[in-house]
Amino acid sequence: MELKALILAAGKGTRMKSEKPKVIHEVNGIPMVKKILNELKKIDIKESILILGHKKEEILKTLGEIPYVVQEEQLGTGHAIIQAKELLKDYDGDVMILCGDTPLLKGETLKKMYEYHKTNNCITTVLTAIYENPFGYGRIVKENGKFIGIVEEKEATEEIRKIKEVNAGVYCCNSKELFKALDKIDNNNEKGEYYLTDIIKIQVNENKKVDSFVLEDSQEILGVNSKVELALASKILRERKNKELMEEGVILIDPDNTYIEETVKIGIDTIVYPGVVLQGNTIIGENCEIIGNTRIIDSTLKNNIRIESSVIEESILEDKVTMGPFAHLRPKAHLKEKVHIGNFVEVKKSTLESGVKAGHLTYLGNATIGKDTNIGAGTITCNYDGVNKFNTNIGEKVFIGSSTMLVAPVNIGSNSVTGAGSVITKDVPEDALAVERSKQLIKLKWRK
Repeated sequence: MELKALILAAGKGTRMKSEKPKVIHEVNGIPMVKKILNELKKIDIKESILILGHKKEEILKTLGEIPYVVQEEQLGTGHAIIQAKELLKDYDGDVMILCGDTPLLKGETLKKMYEYHKTNNCITTVLTAIYENPFGYGRIVKENGKFIGIVEEKEATEEIRKIKEVNAGVYCCNSKELFKALDKIDNNNEKGEYYLTDIIKIQVNENKKVDSFVLEDSQEILGVNSKVELALASKILRERKNKELMEEGVILIDPDNTYIEETVKIGIDTIVYPGVVLQGNTIIGENCEIIGNTRIIDSTLKNNIRIESSVIEESILEDKVTMGPFAHLRPKAHLKEKVHIGNFVEVKKSTLESGVKAGHLTYLGNATIGKDTNIGAGTITCNYDGVNKFNTNIGEKVFIGSSTMLVAPVNIGSNSVTGAGSVITKDVPEDALAVERSKQLIKLKWRK
């Protein structure tokens, strides 16, 4: 049989107290609803369909092109699913129904649930969890092991409230049977809404097989309804990510104080110190050392690299690069083998060939720098005239004297030297010395 997913993402999420739709708030670097979509990709899913309403344009902008239907009025979970009826009218497989604010669900769990659903020939399977303190959750009511129904907290008797098996809000249903039951539900309840859970009672009364699949880890059903719960979900996902990395051979000195987002990849024997933040599509190779207060975003670092207390954005670092402390790579910096970038050096949209050294207090922007060139302290590529950006090209084995201003566009030939304190505005040929300084003037006793 085929499987499609319906993801409930139409609500306003008022308890989040945010102008942003709840389901696109990020947990460990990824929008909640995108995290769910990624987990669904781990199972045999044919299509995921979003049920949108509040600020749907912002959600679609975040996710890109994806099938969806619109719930114009939020009249309950059952009403939300009914909006997909027309889209699924010719579909005869199963549907999995999830909420867009439950980012801790694992693909492995959803796969096991679906396998249970198929193996046991269920019309509907409900994901459940065992809670020692089940307050606030719908209780799973059974008689002699047979699923009877779901009773919400407000409607439960004292006896039912003692039940510890609770509804996790995830359902696997035969599509045709789902919509047959939805045609029979009503809104005769305290909120005047159409509840999806009412299909259970209808199907049980019609002697159709309904069952529950119990979660191994009840933590997975945490729904995010506030900024407090958002922080808790992010913390849990970080702990999972850190554990996964350590099991794969990464060394985290203090996992509780290391912030590694969902999509980051790290090779074996790399050491990550406390206070490090690794974000986005960052890939770090083997045997690297990333020391405290370093932040790396959407960058690729190869092997045997050492970074200390620095910021790296959208850049590439090749083998044996050393960097920091207090250095900054802005987007499109490319440091090749054995490049050294020292304290208070900034590099932007530049390629530094192997062996280049820039030890201190330097800005390199829109530059190409040849092998084994040394950049003296205080050097600046003056790449911007207030309107346009210009390139600086420096050859191999060049010695740039301290506090040299390279006014782009300018070319510095290989094996050349610039004198300290020079302002270079013209091209320098190979093997040359370029010095540009005013004559030193001394006036004796001028201070008096």
